[in-house]
Amino acid sequence: MHSTVLPENKKGWQATLDLHFQHRGGKTVLTSARHVGPLTVQRPFYPEDDTCHLYLLHPPGGIVGGDELTIRAALDSGCHTLITMPGASKFYRSSGAQAHLHQRLTLAERSTLEWLPQDAIFFPGARARLHTAFHLCPSSTLLAWDLLCLGRPVIGESFSHGALSNRLEVWMDDAPLLIERLHLADGRLASVAQYPWVGTLLFYPASEALLDGVRERLTTLGNYAGATLTDGLLTVRFLSDDNLLCQRAMRDIWQFMRPHLTGKSPVLPRIWLT
Repeated sequence: MHSTVLPENKKGWQATLDLHFQHRGGKTVLTSARHVGPLTVQRPFYPEDDTCHLYLLHPPGGIVGGDELTIRAALDSGCHTLITMPGASKFYRSSGAQAHLHQRLTLAERSTLEWLPQDAIFFPGARARLHTAFHLCPSSTLLAWDLLCLGRPVIGESFSHGALSNRLEVWMDDAPLLIERLHLADGRLASVAQYPWVGTLLFYPASEALLDGVRERLTTLGNYAGATLTDGLLTVRFLSDDNLLCQRAMRDIWQFMRPHLTGKSPVLPRIWLT
């Protein structure tokens, strides 16, 4: 079966999205949303009164070789923002050009970011480079996840060819708390044990008691799942061959962690329920 191939422009989309949040009148307000190209956001929602829920929209036709997308979000002091997406990000097969996605999330003192995107799907033959960096202050709070789908396992397609570079970073006052790199190419998937689903969750600040609670909720994912705590950053990593199991475990962990880190009960984004 042939993978989907979309027409490529060597230059591709040069898209940027800059978001700025401020705390005004007792709630978090999106005060600036500047964009170039097909990156944009929907109108903010306030299902919790003070917390800003925002849906980020990637190009509707997917991401192809030559596209370069840059997303930047800055939260001022006291902000609480939850950012998600209505659907998966799709990286299509490329005839040679590489797609780039740069994401930089900056949290000021006493700000909270819940970065909960949908999965990123890499079609066989895709060539993509992703870089996501979180910049925190000691009093910041972060709840984030990253879920990669290699190939299209639902129809039996593996990531048999193509290349993926995924770099994930967490910084505290310009010092690294976490720098992770994943490089896959030419169907060599030994580093992910041939699994199609690769997940990471990040929580700050966390404790040993929270680490134990998270580990209890990882048992459904089997042997290829674990959690660590380093300098207050709780990192969860897992591999799976079951998308529904991934989604269930990630939401379960987020629902467990949210009250402890934010003092708020879990409120599912409405888009997840459609």
